[in-house]
Amino acid sequence: MLKNYLKIAFRNLIKHKAFSFINIAGIAIGLACFLLLSLYVKDELSYDRHHANANRIYRLSRTFISTDGTESLRLGQAAPPFGPLVKQDFPQVEEVVRLLQMGALFRYGDKVFEEEDLFVAEPAIFKVFTFQVLQGNAASALENPFSVMFSKLMAEKYFGNENPVGKTVRLDNQFDYTVTGVFEPLPSQSHFHPQFLVSFSSLNDDRVYGAENLRTNWGNNAFSTFLLLPENYNPQNLVNAFPAFQNRHIEPNASKYSRLDLMKLTDIHLHSHTDSEIEANGDIQYVYLFSAIALFILIIACINYMNLATARSAMRAKEVGMRKVIGAVRYQLIRQFLSESLLLVIIGLLLAMVIIVLCLPYLNSFTQKQLSFRSLLDPVFLSIVVCITLFTGLIAGSYPAFFMTSFQPLSVFRGKITTALKKGTLRQVLVVTQFAIAVVLIISTTVVYKQMQYIRNYELGYAKDQVVLLRAGNDTTTNFESLKQRFKANSNILEVGRSSRIPSGRLLDSWEAYVSKGDSMAPSNINIKSLSVDEDFISAYEIEMAAGRNFSRDYSTDKTNGFILNETAIKLMGYKNPASAIGDRFGYGPIRGQIIGVTRDYHFESLHQKVAPVVMFRQNDRLGWMSVHIAGRNIKESLAHIKAVWQQEFPDRPFNYGFLDQRFGELYAREQTQQLLFGIFAGIAIFISCLGLLGLSMFMAEIRIKEIGVRKVLGASVTSLVILLSNDFLKLVVIAILIASPVAWYAMNSWLQDFAYHTEIQWSVFAFAAVISIAIALSTISFQSIKAALINPVKSLKTE
Repeated sequence: MLKNYLKIAFRNLIKHKAFSFINIAGIAIGLACFLLLSLYVKDELSYDRHHANANRIYRLSRTFISTDGTESLRLGQAAPPFGPLVKQDFPQVEEVVRLLQMGALFRYGDKVFEEEDLFVAEPAIFKVFTFQVLQGNAASALENPFSVMFSKLMAEKYFGNENPVGKTVRLDNQFDYTVTGVFEPLPSQSHFHPQFLVSFSSLNDDRVYGAENLRTNWGNNAFSTFLLLPENYNPQNLVNAFPAFQNRHIEPNASKYSRLDLMKLTDIHLHSHTDSEIEANGDIQYVYLFSAIALFILIIACINYMNLATARSAMRAKEVGMRKVIGAVRYQLIRQFLSESLLLVIIGLLLAMVIIVLCLPYLNSFTQKQLSFRSLLDPVFLSIVVCITLFTGLIAGSYPAFFMTSFQPLSVFRGKITTALKKGTLRQVLVVTQFAIAVVLIISTTVVYKQMQYIRNYELGYAKDQVVLLRAGNDTTTNFESLKQRFKANSNILEVGRSSRIPSGRLLDSWEAYVSKGDSMAPSNINIKSLSVDEDFISAYEIEMAAGRNFSRDYSTDKTNGFILNETAIKLMGYKNPASAIGDRFGYGPIRGQIIGVTRDYHFESLHQKVAPVVMFRQNDRLGWMSVHIAGRNIKESLAHIKAVWQQEFPDRPFNYGFLDQRFGELYAREQTQQLLFGIFAGIAIFISCLGLLGLSMFMAEIRIKEIGVRKVLGASVTSLVILLSNDFLKLVVIAILIASPVAWYAMNSWLQDFAYHTEIQWSVFAFAAVISIAIALSTISFQSIKAALINPVKSLKTE
């Protein structure tokens, strides 16, 4: 019987080529999209799970709390004393490892590179995390000071085919490190990717960090601290004990302004969104979003099959009636129709695999992932693919199978089935569902596009174009004033400024602020972020002054006790206007001085954050960035000049630069990816839905062919016939738009709340989606309607 079912199924596929093509194309595209997005979701959910102890590893994080009880700073790292003290006070903690991410200049022979992915790590890193050590002894490789381990990739970069163990490399032209091992790089599904591991004991040297700082510095919260807890241990027990722990070791009221927390290692990538992360994380909301899109696309493809198969019931009604008359029972007919559905889905799956192979490189390019077709062959994922295929075949074929086998032979032969099929209430519901999903995606794509345009055109309060960024370092032996003048010898160089941080980064530094209260200074309850700058930073970025003046070389006190705040800080401090703050006393941390200027507000951070209160002052040992503002006339010539001066001044340091506008664009890379994905999958949803409309319009034209012939004989025009055939479908599209619009508005309005500054969703967005949807649907339906209306009525009336 199975052989017979398959034979009949193949015959039906070949006999009705147009319907078969539409069905297979819809199922193939739907399955391909579903599987591609499933690969993405699978990759996102697999982060950090390769570690043997993944379920027992927790990261220590620290949150600072303002005097009004609000969170002022959330960090994924903590101060260095916390690690050993946690191990000392809580014996249930099996291991603690501290990591410090740094950048350094590496030199081996004539090879010199600036490296970023260097992690200073305690020896316990190999007890907590799972590393594959290829050369060296994991137990002792990071024991001695000034030891370094290379990843396999970096070992090949510096040493080629040489054995690196025992070799000496020089870091920052100052320290010699001995290579003690080589390790396999962590997989891409890791929230951090060290290429170098440096022994933590190297920090004990006062020239590097200092042993005393490691024990007493509670302010440098740059150390990623991981705890290995026992099996089935409740981490909340530790979290509950942390307030007393802080009060005991820092000061009696430490827990009032600082809170410690724990996050499971496997949750970091999708659930951690602190102000400082080792690398940019994903977002669980995107996993939900892409899962929903994958499901919606598959649902649309299934609806296509159900619609077309149900519509074709009229063609096969007599076949079902005859089979019943000669003795076929209902379950046999159901099996036959389900086998046809499964065969079609299997063919669609094979075609989907071809689509996946062709599209996977493009998906990798704009998601910055390394998804591979081999992931589909993973036993667990392969079993899921098989289940999805069977499920899709059964769901897509179930209603047509049960619907067609419910026909009574007598009703079939009297022609009542065709009359019932013209109404097709369920079919109409399915068409509305298809287009509602497509319209939601169109509206979402439009809103994301408008928000990205809003961001690009938003006035940031500073010049971000043609600004070249250079790592200046904190080398006190360099005469940066002379270096600036050499840069500016080229007329294309407008200004050169130095700062501790650069726009597009996060403002993570802050001290306690003191404001003038009568004759004394009192602590302020405002958390003001700090930015160390020189005299040229404000002019380099063309930041406008609201009152007062910029830092000046003519006033020696500016370098020691001059402060410039932004408008937001002044407002929060209670001043009526910027001018009223000029000359007032102000304190920040250990420094006491006066306010010499107030800038207009500028968006140092991304538009996800509101403008923070900022104070600018001078700290010579923290001016690690140079911002070179160049004219747009000849960028290549300007860069060549900057490079030549740099190489003369720093012959031992590679010339690495970046552009501020590129960094600014990277702030919204996730939104740009979302915009592209929304657009692609909205197009796919519309395409599949239109395939269904095309098939349905073909069917409706076929069962109404005599009606069309009679109307033409009675004088109906082609235009009126096209309107007649299109009208019912367009009503369904309009209903879909009315249903989809409020759903899309709610979803995208929630999405926009993630931005402190965002566009508004205007009625034109919905009008645009409506016009696009109706235009596409009309063009699809009209093609078949016009074809049917042009048929010779003589042929139409002869049709049986």
